[in-house]
Amino acid sequence: MNKGTFYVVGVGPGDPELMTLKATKILDKCPAWLAPAARKNGDSTALTIVNGAMQSEGKDILIHHFPMKKVLSGTEQDSELQDAWEAAALWVNEKLENGQDVALPTLGDPAIYCTGFYVCETLLARHPDVNVEIIPGISAIGATAAAAKTPLCLGDDKLVVIPAVFENGDLRETLETFDSMVFMKVYKSMDRLVPLLKELNLLDKAVLVERTSMGAEQVHHDLESLIGRELHYFSTLIVRKRK
Repeated sequence: MNKGTFYVVGVGPGDPELMTLKATKILDKCPAWLAPAARKNGDSTALTIVNGAMQSEGKDILIHHFPMKKVLSGTEQDSELQDAWEAAALWVNEKLENGQDVALPTLGDPAIYCTGFYVCETLLARHPDVNVEIIPGISAIGATAAAAKTPLCLGDDKLVVIPAVFENGDLRETLETFDSMVFMKVYKSMDRLVPLLKELNLLDKAVLVERTSMGAEQVHHDLESLIGRELHYFSTLIVRKRK
């Protein structure tokens, strides 16, 4: 019996209509889906997106909890995170050994801060002969720029993408060095970002989008009004110096 293939499938930032044709084709052909969930016993946002675009009846679906903890490159990972990756890889491999293809639908594009790659690494470390394919998707970064009606970069612009929760104190240098900056998941970071943007005269160059393409999308240009306010987890800030 031939082993199945493990697919990590980008399903876009939220709007089911932004799923690619290839994503729907791969998901349709895979009998088993591994759907990531941010909370124990919670729903999978990626699966919700998929269900808005296609039928999932008859699929063997495991909604698997991946803890929302920081992953620091080059360091030993949190044991709870490692256990989650190991359990996911074990389930995937059992399906593959039975000749089934498995798909992991993931938000946005798999190449950008995606849990699916940790599962792939864990799986391949145990079973180097496993077939893995990555299916790109529309990123939240690109969708946020579209919602804000701004380019991310043009000409010789230098672009940097920063997970705001990891900001290590070099924020001023970053803002002074790059032409265009994307801060992802800034829902807890605006109280320290806004004063610095104001000091550097960048407030009028910044725009924040909550829930990009998710149906209750909001675009904010008055960032000072967001200080002290509870923002949605999916909040992305774009700062582009060149208008």
